[in-house]
Amino acid sequence: MRQTLREKVINVCDKKLQTKGDTVGVSFYAFFANKNDDPELLMEAATWWIQTHKLDHFEKASKIRAMVVAGL
Repeated sequence: MRQTLREKVINVCDKKLQTKGDTVGVSFYAFFANKNDDPELLMEAATWWIQTHKLDHFEKASKIRAMVVAGL
């Protein structure tokens, strides 16, 4: 996962955790606008989420943040 996507994921997760608490869930769509303005980056996130780690559609933001920080 490229560094810009890592930073985006961490920032979004941090904001969600601060506003909604430790039990908040996210999907990989949370890191993108409602329009598909960067399909390559969206596919990179989807591949990481679905194919690489076989995650459910919604996962706890704290789990995703920890995985990204750990470099998984």
